[in-house]
Amino acid sequence: MTDIQVRSETNDDIRAIDVVNLSAFQGEAEARFVTNMRKSADFKPETSLVAEFNGRIVGHVLLTRVTMRKDSGDVSILLLGPMSVVPSQSHRGIGTELIKAALDKAKALHFGAVIVIGHPDYYKRAGFEAASKWNLRYSINVLDDAVTGMELIKGTLEGGGEVILPPDFASVIYG
Repeated sequence: MTDIQVRSETNDDIRAIDVVNLSAFQGEAEARFVTNMRKSADFKPETSLVAEFNGRIVGHVLLTRVTMRKDSGDVSILLLGPMSVVPSQSHRGIGTELIKAALDKAKALHFGAVIVIGHPDYYKRAGFEAASKWNLRYSINVLDDAVTGMELIKGTLEGGGEVILPPDFASVIYG
């Protein structure tokens, strides 16, 4: 959809991103998580993407670097989420455009894999697979069925490992 523009966030976008997350999730956990991640030393504005439709921010997705501990050593991968679209603008392909842009950004930054904790059927349409195939474990309690992943570099997730999720992410999952 050509009317949707996806770009990295700027400081001027922060309030609009909060509004998108608050309206999409009808709660504060996701907006609070994004705010806390911005304070992290690992935060890079280019991994926080906004979708504009008719000049208005209507969607947001955050990519957060996380560590996967493997027997062969630690590997940095990306956690995609939260991803949000203003409810009045859903079904316009905005989420699809955000996912595509996030994956393009992950590839450009040379990350080998992306995982998502969310609605698996939705993310599988974008090419993600059930993460259980890689025998991943998580630093916080996560339902395996809710996790999907995508290898951007073949073999990155092979052999499994423990994904160290940001502690604040538990509030996104459990409220």
